[in-house]
Amino acid sequence: MGEQGWAAVTMRGVCARAQLTDRYFYENFADRDALLVAAWDQLRDETVALLLDAIERAPKEPVAQLRAAIEAFVRQLTADPSRARIAFGEHAGSDALERRRRDTLRTFTDLLIVAGRPYFRPDVDEDALRMSVLMGIGGFVELITAWHAGAVPADAQQIIDHSTKVGATLAIPYLP
Repeated sequence: MGEQGWAAVTMRGVCARAQLTDRYFYENFADRDALLVAAWDQLRDETVALLLDAIERAPKEPVAQLRAAIEAFVRQLTADPSRARIAFGEHAGSDALERRRRDTLRTFTDLLIVAGRPYFRPDVDEDALRMSVLMGIGGFVELITAWHAGAVPADAQQIIDHSTKVGATLAIPYLP
């Protein structure tokens, strides 16, 4: 999945690569979709932990925390491009992965809102905030997807700097 995308994953191919029997596969996964979902969930959970750690270590200032999360994420993808293929590869045709992708967008939206909550104005419009965060994350995902595909001629630092600048701009209406 990390090398050729989800469509190239087969139960037999996984078993051959892991040197396992078909029986072992079916003792752990109902089918290929269950394996794909498990791989996605593991990647998501590791990424959530990475982001939470980056936010926790950053100075207690919203843009610094946003930058730390973006930088940790971009550096992780740079260090292991297979993670980008799993997260940002083509998911069309896999209902299970499309559902996970949508759920993960909501998860990351919630994560950023919770992380930013101590800094928001008390009268923040929650609906507008959610839309802005979702829009920022969606745009970030598209930028990373294009960058990973080679369509954006930038280095990791440019991606981090630009994404932080856009995120900070989107946050202006919600900060005192």
